[in-house]
Amino acid sequence: MTKIEDFFSLSNTVRNVSQVDKAQTADYLEPIKAFARSTYKSIYIIDYETKGFEYVSDNPLFLSGHTAKEVKEMGYSFYLKYVIEKDLDLLLKINTIGFEFYEKVPVEKRKDYTIAYDFHLKNQEGKTMLINQKLTPLFLTEEGKLWKAICFISLSTAQHSGNIKVYNKNDGLTLMYNLKRNIWESIEKIKLAKREKEIIELSTRGFTINEIAETIFISPDTVKFHRRKLFEKLDVSTISEAIAYVTNNKLL
Repeated sequence: MTKIEDFFSLSNTVRNVSQVDKAQTADYLEPIKAFARSTYKSIYIIDYETKGFEYVSDNPLFLSGHTAKEVKEMGYSFYLKYVIEKDLDLLLKINTIGFEFYEKVPVEKRKDYTIAYDFHLKNQEGKTMLINQKLTPLFLTEEGKLWKAICFISLSTAQHSGNIKVYNKNDGLTLMYNLKRNIWESIEKIKLAKREKEIIELSTRGFTINEIAETIFISPDTVKFHRRKLFEKLDVSTISEAIAYVTNNKLL
C-alpha cells in the first residue's frame, strides 16, 4: 500500500531549517518565476509605487520581439508602442473603472477579485494578436491601496477586444462591464456537463476523438456531438480554443 512517505526521498530529508534558509521566503518572486517556467502564459508583476514592471517572464510570444529584460525596462511604454491605438483607449478605460470598482470593495476583500480583459498586441512587424490579461492584487498598502499586482497573459479565445470581467474567487460572482451602458452587469457562469468536462480533460492530455470514445465508453460520433455542443456553449470553433476558454475562465 502506498504511503505518504513514499512520495518523499530519504536523501532529501529536511530538518532544522536555518534562519538563512527562512530568509529566502522573503523573496516572493521565486515561486512566481518557478511557475513562469512551467506555463505558456506570460507573467508580469506590476508595481504601482514605481509605476512599472517589477518582473516580466521570459515568454517570447507576448514580448513583441524584445527580451523580458527589455520589456521590464520599457515598463508601460511597451503598451504605448505595441497596443493598437483604439485598444490603448480601452486600457485607459479599464484602468479607470477597475480602480473605481476596487475602491468600492471592502479592503479585506480586495484580494479576492480578479479583473480580466482582451486587447490587441502588435509584434515588431505590425501584425496583431488578441490576448487575454488577468490582473489580481498581490499586495495592498496599509491604507488598502493596490501596491503590487500579478498579471497572466494568454491568447484570447474572443473575437474582439474588451470583454471586461471581474471574478470573485470565493463567491463565484462574475461581473461583465457593459461599455455601451457604462455599468457592471452580473453574468451567469457557464456550467459544463459531465461529458463536456470529460472531453475537455482528456483533450488537454492529447487524446484523439477515438481515444476519448474508448476511454469513456461512448462512440466517436457521440464524442463529436458533445464537442459540437461544447463549442456552441463556449462560442469557439476548435478544441484548442475550448481548452483555452475553459482554462482562462476556470470552468473545471
